[in-house]
Amino acid sequence: MNSPVVQRAKARLAVLVSGRGSHLLNLHRACESESLNAKVVLVVTNQPNCGAMQIALDQGLERSALPSAKRSSEESIDLALRALLQRHDIDWVITAGYLKKIGPLTLAAFDNRVINIHPSLLPKYGGQGMYGRHVHEAVIAAGERESGASVHYVNACFDSGAVIAQSSIAINEGMTAEALAERVLKVEHALLLSTLKGLLNVNE
Repeated sequence: MNSPVVQRAKARLAVLVSGRGSHLLNLHRACESESLNAKVVLVVTNQPNCGAMQIALDQGLERSALPSAKRSSEESIDLALRALLQRHDIDWVITAGYLKKIGPLTLAAFDNRVINIHPSLLPKYGGQGMYGRHVHEAVIAAGERESGASVHYVNACFDSGAVIAQSSIAINEGMTAEALAERVLKVEHALLLSTLKGLLNVNE
């Protein structure tokens, strides 16, 4: 049986990362300024040398690296992540540029409490391999006239969980994938914060 979100003064967040960490810093700053009624209590990665972990170090956030996929089974990594999140009494898990699929044991323990930010208007341009610049290059190559960002619940399949919120932008003629990525990232930052605020209010 899944445990309900515990009512407390500030929601306890875990942020899962694999990349440079702009979402992590955005979330942490929002918490520190109290514009978001939460606290980042744990940063977890599958890439110990990624930029996000340096940000976590610089900001004094607790960090943890999952076992290497080369030396551990998917089930053991899943068990380790679930235990880590439970040990830190996490309320919400945010995957922000995290490039590994979350296992079924963790998802069951945190049912409807794991959310992801994705740089497209899902269900378009989601799925395995669709992350970062790959998404924006595909959008430009397809001649799309708009793109944007989506926040969705995480389930067993990449980018296929129920969409919670989206925000769109127009694609200007001649826009490059790099320029689109920069514009979408700003939308992602704002959308993730507004969506999380809404989810926290619902659970108060």
